Amino acid sequence: MRRRWILAAPFLPAPALAQSRGTIRVLVGFAPGGAVDQSVRIAAEAVARRGGPLIVAETRSGALGFLAAQAVARAAPDGLTLASAIMGMMSVAPAVPGSQIPVDLDRDLTPVCNLAGTPMALIAPNGSPDRSVAELVARARARPGELSYASTGNGSTNQLAAEHFAAEAGLRFVHVAYRGGAPAVLDVAAGRIDLMFANIAEVVELIRGGQVRGLALAATQPTSLAPDLPLLTRDYRRWT
Repeated sequence: MRRRWILAAPFLPAPALAQSRGTIRVLVGFAPGGAVDQSVRIAAEAVARRGGPLIVAETRSGALGFLAAQAVARAAPDGLTLASAIMGMMSVAPAVPGSQIPVDLDRDLTPVCNLAGTPMALIAPNGSPDRSVAELVARARARPGELSYASTGNGSTNQLAAEHFAAEAGLRFVHVAYRGGAPAVLDVAAGRIDLMFANIAEVVELIRGGQVRGLALAATQPTSLAPDLPLLTRDYRRWT
C-alpha cells in the first residue's frame, strides 16, 4: 500500500495561489519528525533554494490531520496558509460510516499539489520474538486480540493496512492510535507496541540501525531504500 499526501489551501481560484506573496504557512496535521512533517520541510527547503517564497511548517497535529485542515479552511483565502493532507483524510475518511469530519473537503479546501508518496513497511520491535511475518502470524493466532498495532488515527492508511492484513490472515489485533507516525514508531521501537505499518522513508534508518525490525514491505515492487525486505503479497496464507 502506498501512502500519499498533498497540500491543500482554503478554497480559492488556482491563479490566486500562483500570485501569492509573503511567507506561506503550512499547517502539518501530524507530529513532528514523521514522514508528512519531513516532506513539507524538504519541499520548503527546495522552494527556498530556487528563490521561491519562505515556507514555514507549523504543527497542528490531531484528529487524523483534520485539526490543521479546519484551521486552514477558516483562514483567509490568500494562498498564504496551506495544510498537509494525507490520502486517509481526503479519500478514506469521507467514506467511513459515522466519520465526524469538521470541514467540507469539496467546498472548503482546494488541492494544490501531490507532494510525495511512499510504500509502507511492516515493522516490529527489534526485541520482538517475531523475526518474520510467518512468526508474527503464528504468535497472533495463538494469542488472538492480545497483540497491538499502531496507526496515525482511525481511517489512516496505517490502520487500513493493519486491518486488511488481519482480515486476510484471520487475526485480531488491538488498535492504538497516535497523533503522528513519529511517536507511534517510537513506541514500537520501545517495545510498547507489537507492530505497525509505517512509511518506509520514516523507518528505514531505524531498521538499518537495529532500533526496529523490518518484517516486510507492503508493496508490489522492492524499494531501493530497503531492497532486502520481502514483499508482503495479498496471499497472506503463504506466510503461515
